[in-house]
Amino acid sequence: MAKTVAIGIQSFAEIIEGNYFYIDKTPFIKEWWESGDSVTLITRPRRFGKTLNMSMLERFFSLDYAGRGDLFEGLSIWQEEKYRELQGTYPVISLSFANIKEEGFQMTRKKI
Repeated sequence: MAKTVAIGIQSFAEIIEGNYFYIDKTPFIKEWWESGDSVTLITRPRRFGKTLNMSMLERFFSLDYAGRGDLFEGLSIWQEEKYRELQGTYPVISLSFANIKEEGFQMTRKKI
């Protein structure tokens, strides 16, 4: 059965659990983890998957998703034992401004 392309879904878990079409971007986890950078700035054009990638990172590292390796089974990152052991082992604070589209600072601040 062909998979459905999910348009507008920004939750990694929702895409995986819904069995939607997903291009495996989990090699980014390994690339980022091994880079050793103290700060990472991710800039991409609108609608390029920034929020989805951040959702993927959160689901991978967050203590809140410990034991949720099922989300990554069959994906590239899950082939390496080192990364299977990292899944769900860090406290993660995740903030998204994807839905904040105010015209001025005060309204933006209020929406946050």
